[in-house]
Amino acid sequence: MKPRWILWVLLGIGMLGLTACAGRPQPTPALTPVLAEPTLTAGEDTLGLAMEGFKKGGCGACHVIPRVPGAQGTIGPDLTNIAEVAKKRLESGEYSGKAKTVLDYLHESIVDPDAFLAPDCNGVPCQKGLMPANLDKLLSTAEIEAMVQYLYHPPEKVAEQELSAPTQAVSAAGSSTLLSEEEFAWAKQVYFERCAGCHGTLRKGATGPALTPDQTQPKGTLALASIIFNGTPRGMPDWGKQGFFTQEQTEIMAKFLQMEPPAPPEMSLEQMKQTWKVLVPPDQRPTQPQTTRDWQNYFVVTLRDAGQVAVIDGNTYEVVAKLDTGYAVHISRMSATGRYVYVIGRDGRLSMVDLWPEVPQKVAEVQTCYDARSVEVSKYKGELGDFRDRYAIVGCYWPPHFVILDGQTLEPFKIVSTRGYTVDTEEYHPEPRVAAIVASHLKPEWIVNVKEIGQIWLVDYSDPHNPTIKMIEAARYLHDGGWDATKRYFLVAANQSNKVAVVDSLEGKLVALIDTPAVPHPGRGANWVDPQFGPVWSTAHLGDAAITTIGTDPVGHPQYAWKAVREIALPGAGSLFIKTHPTSPWIWVDMTLNSEPQLARTICVVAKSDPTRPYKCWEVADYGRATHFEYNRQGTEIWVSVWGTADKPGQTGEIVIYDDRTLQEKARIPNLVTPTGKFNVYNTVNDIY
Repeated sequence: MKPRWILWVLLGIGMLGLTACAGRPQPTPALTPVLAEPTLTAGEDTLGLAMEGFKKGGCGACHVIPRVPGAQGTIGPDLTNIAEVAKKRLESGEYSGKAKTVLDYLHESIVDPDAFLAPDCNGVPCQKGLMPANLDKLLSTAEIEAMVQYLYHPPEKVAEQELSAPTQAVSAAGSSTLLSEEEFAWAKQVYFERCAGCHGTLRKGATGPALTPDQTQPKGTLALASIIFNGTPRGMPDWGKQGFFTQEQTEIMAKFLQMEPPAPPEMSLEQMKQTWKVLVPPDQRPTQPQTTRDWQNYFVVTLRDAGQVAVIDGNTYEVVAKLDTGYAVHISRMSATGRYVYVIGRDGRLSMVDLWPEVPQKVAEVQTCYDARSVEVSKYKGELGDFRDRYAIVGCYWPPHFVILDGQTLEPFKIVSTRGYTVDTEEYHPEPRVAAIVASHLKPEWIVNVKEIGQIWLVDYSDPHNPTIKMIEAARYLHDGGWDATKRYFLVAANQSNKVAVVDSLEGKLVALIDTPAVPHPGRGANWVDPQFGPVWSTAHLGDAAITTIGTDPVGHPQYAWKAVREIALPGAGSLFIKTHPTSPWIWVDMTLNSEPQLARTICVVAKSDPTRPYKCWEVADYGRATHFEYNRQGTEIWVSVWGTADKPGQTGEIVIYDDRTLQEKARIPNLVTPTGKFNVYNTVNDIY
């Protein structure tokens, strides 16, 4: 396959314009004359030039290259037998570039990488612009020709003196050699905001790869900057193409990643309490709804880059209120009664919103950490007591802990560290982050997913000052998940392990670990009844263009229970969310993080009556990315976010509303700033998905 010198780094999640080097039009260089068949031997100048070229170009970041140290990349094709692949392409007629010989083909792939796009890059389509287009400006003619000869006929052995010695890590304290203080401070903040969610605060990796200096320095600034700008087909956002980074900023971030990660601070209970504010005491809040609106059909919408949530009337589509919250709100969860909304920002700031006043208002807030993703409340009511709305829990990325708070005032009172040992190698991990948290319907328990160590914790909150915790071993990199239709079984993606774990919340045990395609990312998942396999739950994937469907009925369909029974192909990978409703004929899925702009703003529906393929796919808008689905209370409409850019008037974002039966567009709510998650009060309280 055609080599593509791309590089693996950041998977942000999570969005950061630029005319990057890879985005600039480049003249098509003339092909060099056909080279004589090479006879490389260890120690020759040609071999040294080839090694230097591979190093300067950062080629090993994305490719396997035989006998090149550290060249074990998996984004681009394996180059071990690239000459044979090139020969077959030239002979078969599938090649559409200008080369006439294998040597010319290899040369063209370095100096004009978009002249021919290979059909496959490790299981996903190769995409235009991923490989730097200016390598002929960085590398000498001699280096390029030496690389071509090396790929044409790799030597049997490479002398030790030709190998690149590992570069010593650069400390943060000595960062002035790479970055100014201002540049370092900028990169540190932006990494926290945009990148830590996938790569870890300490840069040890999770959904995305590790970005420690031993991994990043061999790749070099050019390689890192290119992938930051262009993204990857398996889910890494294209920050430059989206307009979040200038070329200069891309290079600053690439340099920052080659330095030792700065040590972040811890946070004590005393520090949390210094941020705690009760804006409206419980005894001053209304005792019944003051609004005539159907507040149970409110949608609480994350306006990501505005640092706000919008409360939107699901009947009239009016924006009832916009409330300042933490940075880049990740999720909103409703209290057991639905009255209160608990909103967690990525900066660890928790806001509590009361929906009963005529205009919803924030009644309390507190910061429990510096980086967070999850919040949940106590929901259980039964023979063990009534715990509805009594407690809240926040799961943190940094520091790695969870915090239990008073559900009415947000006063924090209990911190539990999640540092521990991995389930597979039993190695100590300093940063096991808390991912999804759900409240059991059967016991006074929270199910807490501890990401890096691969444990699912059952936290009994009946005595929250002395919580009992049962640790269930599953698989590493637990992320997000939801209940099956009975609300007894919890299914969660261990996304970098390519598995879904199933926990029986009644018996408190692991039921199954199910293999899936690459990087499952279900959100809450989708419960529905398959015409062949009965009740099932489905997840989409960041890394593969597929929906995986798992049987969930051990009583009525035991032969299919806790098995992957169906895989539905999608037009592309990069899916963040999948959704359905008990009354809907459809399963909805996005491809938000696909590197192709058209696919990123495309959504698909699969008919439950014929779940073998997508029934229909279409672009939601002519800009941005389509993401996240939510139904109205009645289950008759579905809302889809268009994720725009905060500083582009007219393209900041909007919500598109569809009739769920006919798939016809009903309305648009325009001029919202990067709307993301939307949480309908009724559906969220009742875990309807």
